[in-house]
Amino acid sequence: MKIAIVDYGMGNLHSVLKSAQAAQVRANVNTDIQLTSNPDVVYQADKVIFPGQGAMPDCMAALQKSGLGEAIADGFKNKPFFGICVGAQLLFDVSEEGNTQGLGWFQGSVKRFAHGLQDAQGNKLKVPHMGWNQVHQTQNHPLFQNVAQDARFYFVHSYHFAPTDASIVLGQSDYPETFACAVGRDNVFATQFHAEKSHDAGLQLFQNFLLWNGQA
Repeated sequence: MKIAIVDYGMGNLHSVLKSAQAAQVRANVNTDIQLTSNPDVVYQADKVIFPGQGAMPDCMAALQKSGLGEAIADGFKNKPFFGICVGAQLLFDVSEEGNTQGLGWFQGSVKRFAHGLQDAQGNKLKVPHMGWNQVHQTQNHPLFQNVAQDARFYFVHSYHFAPTDASIVLGQSDYPETFACAVGRDNVFATQFHAEKSHDAGLQLFQNFLLWNGQA
């Protein structure tokens, strides 16, 4: 089995690679995991991991410049696909960050957290939202197998998913309002949080992805 981690110059790539390799050992599966900027390798892969980090306009520009766009689209249409952080945001129609057009796999937008956020005690909350936060699973999904309900994952983001179709929401978090942080449909699973920085819970997600047949 071949797994492509897409390198278009805008991701926490080596952490993603190390997490996927560690999950491979835990799952005891025979996989060829490649970090690649070659569209042909992405086309030939059995599964695709699509990370992203930074500003969405820069990520979209880098993706277009890389020539990987069509290979990415083939991936999310046809094979098990895992989008992470900005790689997940890029799957939506549009983002408020620079009014950036996305890839349109999920209907909806990516919105900035409101100004003046406060917690229940009235303390000001910073944007970007950064650090550990609980993820409440709203639907059963194969990638959540053996991940505890309300497990903590690591976030770094100023923008969040705003799906048009609530049925794609698989997990939610609070800051302080509830927002979608894991979405999925058919063969695609995507998270706002950084699974590669989320210790055991994140490794379990990677392990589940390695074993996933792409069916929800």
